[in-house]
Amino acid sequence: MRIRVLLLCTLVGICFFSCGESGSFTREERERIGLSGEAGIMPLFLVTNSADSLFLRLQAKELGREEMETESFRVLKSRMLATVNDTLNQGVGIAAPQVGISRQLVAVQRLDKAGEPFEFYVNPEIIYYSKDTVIGQEGCLSIPDRAGEVYRSTEIIVRYRDELSFEWRQDTVKEYTARIFQHEIDHLRGILYTDYLP
Repeated sequence: MRIRVLLLCTLVGICFFSCGESGSFTREERERIGLSGEAGIMPLFLVTNSADSLFLRLQAKELGREEMETESFRVLKSRMLATVNDTLNQGVGIAAPQVGISRQLVAVQRLDKAGEPFEFYVNPEIIYYSKDTVIGQEGCLSIPDRAGEVYRSTEIIVRYRDELSFEWRQDTVKEYTARIFQHEIDHLRGILYTDYLP
């Protein structure tokens, strides 16, 4: 009987830590994400703050299916979208590390699609860069009051996890939208556009 009770308590304990809503988001991440998308804009991590600057240099962790099935993931997406659409500081893309979540998630405004929607990409990686490059001006929500000229490939192929099936998908992207992808995916590797400047 005692063994049975101990086994039951152990199983309950395991389920408490592994079967909950939070997946493997940390407590700190869940607190930063919040409980509702209605909380709106998230504080941006800025290079002008030394602790933020160090955080922005981290290699972001991959998202697993367990995180993607949580309410925290849905809220994070909603709040990232609110942040990049802030009318006082609007952007064309945002990466999760910029709002203090070191996970591989980016939102990109698809200027190459009808309606120019924002779309989210989980665990994105660029598997092809064209040899043709073009210089263009870039800024960054995490680097206030600054812009610079950066060379980027004119065409890329990006691979990412489908949010519903978790299968790998890929997309060929060109021109300015390809620049946005390159900029945002760099954030997941701790790279800032200023690293490319002389």
